[in-house]
Amino acid sequence: MARLAKSTYTERPWRIHEITSDFDVEDAWAFRTPGAGPDDFPAMLAAMQRSGGIARQTGPVRFLFAVRWKLGALLGWDKPAAGVGARVDSLRSRLPSDLRDARRGEDNDDMPLKAVYEIATESARELANRTVHTVMHLGWVQGPHGDHELRMTVLVKYNGWFGRLYMAAIAPFRYLIVYPALTRQWERAWRDRHDLAAQYGDGEG
Repeated sequence: MARLAKSTYTERPWRIHEITSDFDVEDAWAFRTPGAGPDDFPAMLAAMQRSGGIARQTGPVRFLFAVRWKLGALLGWDKPAAGVGARVDSLRSRLPSDLRDARRGEDNDDMPLKAVYEIATESARELANRTVHTVMHLGWVQGPHGDHELRMTVLVKYNGWFGRLYMAAIAPFRYLIVYPALTRQWERAWRDRHDLAAQYGDGEG
């Protein structure tokens, strides 16, 4: 994993730019996928899904998320009235017709961010609560060594000053605990994609 300059995201012609002009770039990262080619993005997404979500993360990551969900429940941060479709409109309502008709991507209980769209080289998922409306954008690009690699960008629309304070407060935990653990999980998913595909009983990957 490598933390990237925000310009590595903003300067690329991603389709996500068409619907997120009012969002700020919070984080940008690259993940190693040795031997990956230009058409391997679907295989990477499938491997990530098969590798499991938070439930298969390290103890410290599970603890942080458990604390966060507990606080959210106590303080009402995650009530349906604060989410997508209530406090904020889904980004799907902004999609141009070709993206609206594209594959949306699969949702499941392990992934609190819900799919907005998925195409050959990028996908987007969103989440909203009392603090922020956030988007996780995944992109597939040729890396500096020739192989293609996964890029993740976190976009945020803050819900006032509280949202800004919240994101600043959790930044050390993201950088020191969550992102390193996520990197290990996703990069291992790429390396083990064929075994994961066999385990799930299909020939993809």
